[in-house]
Amino acid sequence: MQAAELTVGDLLKEQGERLRLELLSGEKSLGRRIIVSDLNRPGLALSGFLERFRVERVQIFGNGEQAYCQKAEPKSLAEALSAMLALPALPCVIVTHNAPIPSALAQACRRNGVPLIRSAYDTATLTGELAEALESRLAPTTTVHGVLVDVYGLGVLIQGDAGIGKSECALELLKRGHILVADDAVLIQHRRGGVLRGSCPEPLKNHMEVRGLGVIDVKLLFGIGAILGRTRVELAITLEPWNSQTPCDRTGLEAGKLAILEVDVPLIRIPVSPGRNLAVLIEVAALNQRLRSQGYFSAENFNQRLIERMRPKGRP
Repeated sequence: MQAAELTVGDLLKEQGERLRLELLSGEKSLGRRIIVSDLNRPGLALSGFLERFRVERVQIFGNGEQAYCQKAEPKSLAEALSAMLALPALPCVIVTHNAPIPSALAQACRRNGVPLIRSAYDTATLTGELAEALESRLAPTTTVHGVLVDVYGLGVLIQGDAGIGKSECALELLKRGHILVADDAVLIQHRRGGVLRGSCPEPLKNHMEVRGLGVIDVKLLFGIGAILGRTRVELAITLEPWNSQTPCDRTGLEAGKLAILEVDVPLIRIPVSPGRNLAVLIEVAALNQRLRSQGYFSAENFNQRLIERMRPKGRP
């Protein structure tokens, strides 16, 4: 797992133009670290109540905070701002609506070396866009070997030993109208709510490596509709060489799991042998997983019906 790091300076460099951010003071403190994607509106902290104050978050001063700063008693406001901004873990302060900066806030930021930033966006727009950008940048990330394909709207991660046919299987799925996300290396992020989002590392985007053909450009061969930037990882399939000793689930009652970034993904193991149409099997697996996500379990229901038929009549 890759540890994400972000400083206030990185935020300004990467998102400054898009979010219309302007640095007003604190140039020497741009190395302050941002470690969480959540944002904080410091309403209670402005009144001096710092219990449970989320100091590790970027502090957003919207219309409400700005109005309070204009009308609060100057001495108590200065004391509250000093106590709040003196905490070393606080990353920065962002004032929205391109509003004039309250003098007490400007002085407290300069005195404590806290970067003071202003955005031309309104509070709702800024918080939505900034939270998404921070989550994308700070989410736990890992890279796994495999192919990620969107099959019937379901992100399917195909894995297996080198040369077993993962890319060829993905190529057949592309011919059948499904969409490629990543080949060979899949970048996976653990997003809020236990969601795994898969994408392709930048150097490999739009390309596949097929044994015997080499590297092909999927976008040029199949069109823009054959490529997807990212998708949720909702099903994992492992391709395994088949022989008479290979264990194989014949009923579907065994629920396999693959742990990725501490999130369990449903796992299906498919034996590979000559003549098996893997693309069709993966299509059916994706459709069956969609049914499972809606609460319908075919194997369990079939098993229950068999048990009912075998139960002697008159016995509960």
